[in-house]
Parts: sequence; C-alpha cells; structure tokens
Amino acid sequence: MAEYGVWVVRLGLAVVFGLAAWGKLADRVGARQAVVDFGVPVRWGPAVAWGLPVVEAGLAVGLLVQWTAAAAAVLAMLVLGVFTAAMARLLAQGKRPACSCFGASSTAPIGRRTLVRNAVLLLLSLLAAAGSMVSPDAPGRLPTDHAVGMAVVAVLIAVLVWMTGQVQALRRRLDEQALSTLGAEGLPAGAVAPEFELLGTAGDRVSLAELLTQGRQVLLVFVHPGCEMCAALARELPRWQNRTAQALRIAVVGNGDPDEHAEWGRAQGLGEIPVLVQQGNEAALRYRVRGTPSAVLIDAQGRVAAPVARGAMAARELIMRAKTAVRQ
Repeated sequence: MAEYGVWVVRLGLAVVFGLAAWGKLADRVGARQAVVDFGVPVRWGPAVAWGLPVVEAGLAVGLLVQWTAAAAAVLAMLVLGVFTAAMARLLAQGKRPACSCFGASSTAPIGRRTLVRNAVLLLLSLLAAAGSMVSPDAPGRLPTDHAVGMAVVAVLIAVLVWMTGQVQALRRRLDEQALSTLGAEGLPAGAVAPEFELLGTAGDRVSLAELLTQGRQVLLVFVHPGCEMCAALARELPRWQNRTAQALRIAVVGNGDPDEHAEWGRAQGLGEIPVLVQQGNEAALRYRVRGTPSAVLIDAQGRVAAPVARGAMAARELIMRAKTAVRQ
C-alpha cells in the first residue's frame, strides 16, 4: 500500500508543478509582472519569468521518473520554501501582489490562504521525498494497469483544473471588456440607483434595500484587496462612519473570494462596516464603476446623489459632502 501512497503524492505534485509551468508560459506578461512584484529586479524579470516555468516543468517530469523522484521532491521543497518566504516577507510589509502562480487563472493577491496552500505542498514534497527513498521502485512494483490508470486520472484532473481556470480568466476578461464599453463612467446624479444583492463575508446576502434603512444615505466604496490606495482609504472609513452614523451607511464592495475579503477587512480594521463581494463585477457594471478605489453616494430615496468618485481623494471629498449634509 505504501507504493500506492507514494505514487499518488508524486502524481499530485507533478500535476501542480505542470499546471504552474503551463500557466506561466501561457501568460508571459503576467508572469514577468509577478516576479518583479515579488522583488526580482526589473532587469532580471524576463529571464526569471522564463526560467521559473522551465524549472517547474522539470520538477513535474522528475517527480514521475522513479530514479529522479527523490531529488525532484527535495528541489520542489527548496523552490516552495523560497516562494513561501518571499510571500511571508511581502505580507509582513503589508504588500499583497497578485500571485500568478498558475498564470492568468490565479490573479488574486497573496494572503493567508496562499501560505496555507504552500505549506500543504511543502508537506507533500516532504512525503514524496521520504517515500521515494523508502520505496525507490514505485510505481514499478504496482500492477501496470493500476499505475497507468492513476496517471490517467491525474491527467484528467489536471485538464479539468486548467479548463476551470480558463473559464474564470475568460469571465474576468469579459467583465473588463464590458466595463470598457459602458460609455461615460458612473451614473448621472438623480438616476435611480440599481438594486443589487451581494454576498457578505459572513455568508449572508445584502441588498441595497437593506442598506437604505432609517432614512440614511449609502456610500458604496469599491475596492480591490491588492490596491494600496484602497487599503489606505479603508482604514479611514470607520472614523468617517462614526462621524456620520446618523445619516450615512458605508459599505465596501469587492470582487472575488469572500474569505479573502473578510481577512482584508479585518486587516484594515473595518469593524462593523459590511464588506460585500461581487462574483462577476455585477454591481460595478450596474453603477458604471471602472476602477478602484471608487465611491458612489446614494441618497435616502434610492437615487444616485453625485457622480462616481474615482480615486481615494475624490472618495474622501464625497464623504465630506455627506458629512456636510449631516450638519445641515
């Protein structure tokens, strides 16, 4: 049974490194930007962006060959260790660049989940190295049909994962294209604010009607977890919310993974300010918001109160406008 376990672990790691290599080679621009964001000097960026997927492809092949599996597993531990250390350093500095570990299908910023994923891969690499030393003949001792069948399943899983990533990347590109063809940015003042129902980080769903309660205005602040200006603005929001609590309700709107946004919200100290998550830029499309940070002010009657505020400074001015309305 030990040989089965060793072969499964090696196949799993080979799939991971193979997908990582293929993704980076398919998205050369993203891979080059990612290595620079991770601290590689710009002049070395192109070489590293080419060399990294070559190394990953070599690891994928090496893990499948029984006489190179142990060495490949050890090298995989080294590569993952370097990646993990670089991610931990960036997170400690408050930076969250896009991972691009698997090319265009992994453009989310790094975070705690990325570290956990790498820790799991490190453990699997350790098991593969130890198993390959204890059972150097694996999968040679397995029945041929079993070994080949497991390899075929691994290939099918890899294809399924790759196709899922491509669908997600295509969806993002379609959203970006839709945003670029909306015409003028933002809805005109006085327009009826489009309704929405977005996923909250606590697993609930929040609509505009629920935010428009007690005769208060609503300020939608569109952010991205990897945006430094968004983070700086978000850290100011609790103070503004306290000052305008009687007449203004602030809500932060992001796009992507709820857990990632919940972690980001805690890191910025948002407290009771709700963080709402789009799954396909649906709110940004309806409000014609094209970038982050941006803010939209909705009056108590459910109409757009001002043109969209693009940028942190414009968003602050919109909050000041709401605060002035409170005094009046």
